[in-house]
Amino acid sequence: MSVRHGRSERAPLHLDADVVVVGSGAGGSMAAWELAGRGLSVVLLEEGADHGSADFDQREEHMIPALFRERGGQRTDDLSILVLSGRGLGGSTVHNTNLCKRVAPEIAERWRAEHGLTLEPARLDALFAEVERMLGVVPIRRDQLSNHNAIFERGVLALGYQGGMLSHNRDGRCIGSGFCELGCAYDAKRNALRVVIPEAVARGAVVVTDARADRVVHAGRRASAVRGQLLDEFGRPRGEFEVRARGVCLAGSAIGSAALAQRSALPDPHEQLGRHLHIHPGVAVAGRFDERVEGWRGIPQSYECTEFLDLRPNSERRVWILPSFAHPVGTATVTPGFGAGLLRAMRAYPHLAVVAGMIHDETEGRVYLEGGRSRVAYVPNGADRAQLALGAREAGRILLAAGAREVLVPGVPELTARTERELEAITADRFHPNDVPLTAVHPMGSLRMGGDPRTSVVDERGKHHHLDNVWVTDGSLFPTSIGTPPQLPIYTFALGVARGIELPR
Repeated sequence: MSVRHGRSERAPLHLDADVVVVGSGAGGSMAAWELAGRGLSVVLLEEGADHGSADFDQREEHMIPALFRERGGQRTDDLSILVLSGRGLGGSTVHNTNLCKRVAPEIAERWRAEHGLTLEPARLDALFAEVERMLGVVPIRRDQLSNHNAIFERGVLALGYQGGMLSHNRDGRCIGSGFCELGCAYDAKRNALRVVIPEAVARGAVVVTDARADRVVHAGRRASAVRGQLLDEFGRPRGEFEVRARGVCLAGSAIGSAALAQRSALPDPHEQLGRHLHIHPGVAVAGRFDERVEGWRGIPQSYECTEFLDLRPNSERRVWILPSFAHPVGTATVTPGFGAGLLRAMRAYPHLAVVAGMIHDETEGRVYLEGGRSRVAYVPNGADRAQLALGAREAGRILLAAGAREVLVPGVPELTARTERELEAITADRFHPNDVPLTAVHPMGSLRMGGDPRTSVVDERGKHHHLDNVWVTDGSLFPTSIGTPPQLPIYTFALGVARGIELPR
């Protein structure tokens, strides 16, 4: 794959294109693939580096800083929620666990009813099917079910809860190493890095990594260029670049794209830029078993519990529950205890199973700038705190039903439960900011689409309401939380937006 690296390009760098795409994750890669396939000249910009399978050494201290924004330390502005999103060629598709689910019919219907979107079902289904074929999305086989996931399934079935196998976009190269979150050393992910970007390059797209976009240049109703800094291997500016283009696609994630739009002072008469942010916050609960779990082995997430996931508006059951094991450093950061107590807990690492409850959030946060740096304001409201409590209680019940000797609920104060009754102490009051460690991996909605310019940033085609040649092709588009992994929907909506792009003369 031919990629130009900003760390070694001569600066200043000047390029011309029909379309410049900012961000190389699911949305940006798919937009570049489609537009290049139409014969348009495309420049695909990526702030992070170009990593290949040989670089993924399965070491947390190396890969987390390399593959995540802010070296894996991005948090909400009150520091209460860790917000993980990708930085590097391929974006978050490099580190995600490859789960693929379509946007649920209940969500699409809500977007039609509340946000004035057409979303013709047959066309949407056809786009999803096309992307699934391209990425090789298939159900995970039962013989690929890891011991950790099998224990989770055992607990789900023991309680009579609804659950089932998930689908993914891995292929036969997968050996079940369990290191998906740190990049695949076996190149088994059929993702943006392995599939979509190489095909976009084969179609003529030019990729530039180590290129931080700082500003979209615009006047009147037209954008004319993207300007920014080429970065060295340490992420330090080493020279300027400019890509002059007839059209601009923002695809730098719900946080990155919103921040770029604000730094660029894109038209925002109704103060919608960066608003309506959803992040799918989740809480993880650990169970200590007498049997060896060895949760680091195998495909990390292959079985789900949907007993408490009702995606209809105003639902009081908005929790998606699934296994969520972490590697040693990640486990230590959320395991209750300090000093000798933490040491004892970590010695039980091979016997730990972890289950997470991720909520379909109603809370709306925002992305804003402070000193030119992107910040995330997000505090779960009372209804979402109740859902986090529901998720933690039910995760604990599943672990106990599976045979856990005790359940460890992180937070202040920490809670160790050995019976279901003890889990009832987990209430919404436990989930005030910074009381319980929370993690979010699905930011979306900060540049949402809608029929009304007063309440949205782009229209159903993904085009900016007040600019004739700026489109959005990432998760920023989504009007609400979708409650499930956004990888497949982002690829799919980006394809739909790119197919509809008509450049002004």
